[in-house]
Amino acid sequence: MSTTESASYYNDLEKMTVNELLTNMNKEDQTVPQAVNKAIPQIEKLVEAIVPRMEKGGRLIYIGAGTSGRLGVLDASECPPTYGVPHEMVIGIIAGGDTAIRTAVENAEDNPDQAWIDIQSFGFNPQDTVIGIAASGTTPYVIGGVKAAMKEGLLTGCVTCNQGSPLAKEVAMPVEIVVGPEFVTGSTRMKSGTAQKLGLNMISTSVMIKLGKVKGNKMVDMKLSNNKLVHRGTLMIMEATGLDEKEALKMLNQHGSVRNAVTAFEKND
Repeated sequence: MSTTESASYYNDLEKMTVNELLTNMNKEDQTVPQAVNKAIPQIEKLVEAIVPRMEKGGRLIYIGAGTSGRLGVLDASECPPTYGVPHEMVIGIIAGGDTAIRTAVENAEDNPDQAWIDIQSFGFNPQDTVIGIAASGTTPYVIGGVKAAMKEGLLTGCVTCNQGSPLAKEVAMPVEIVVGPEFVTGSTRMKSGTAQKLGLNMISTSVMIKLGKVKGNKMVDMKLSNNKLVHRGTLMIMEATGLDEKEALKMLNQHGSVRNAVTAFEKND
């Protein structure tokens, strides 16, 4: 039996008090970062392979079903506002299409041919990287997608929570974050989902930093899509230039991003 389907270490959950439920779930959750830490060498290898491909115009494409697919869509959707990159640079694809983000689509994950069809709808770039996300490592949609991507010469990776899964065997660079049995047996939206979220955070953030989308520790290319982010950008400019708030805001509005505003200030200084 796979680790993700193994019986919970806890029994008679319905007899536990709320405090016992919360305490035991939290106890299990604390093991997740330790599992991620063990996978850092695999994550490092994958990131170092992705960066030069994206420097040549390649895209990062996540494919998954259910919770795993939603996590990929989430990570992809957060890259444009955070780092000011085009929406097509990081793509999240979920089995069953966008409807499946909110509502489960019956049997969507069982078609091994559909993922490659979905990927092709975004065009083809030989420098693309396809990362399959599946806690079990057995999802036909994901396995079929990475197999087709590898056949076409793309870089392939995965994020899974079972050791030696069928998915990991089909990709060039697997990331295996083995968190052990879930608190509720088989409920991989719990520890496995958390592990996948942490892994995806690390992949996309490291890639964006290496692509030059962060300066110091600041999101200098972030999209100024609301008042909070405009205020944050203004503070960044104030810190970098010594300007007062009014002048910093003026520079931000004039140049459209923290990076451009600071660059313009430095040229004129």
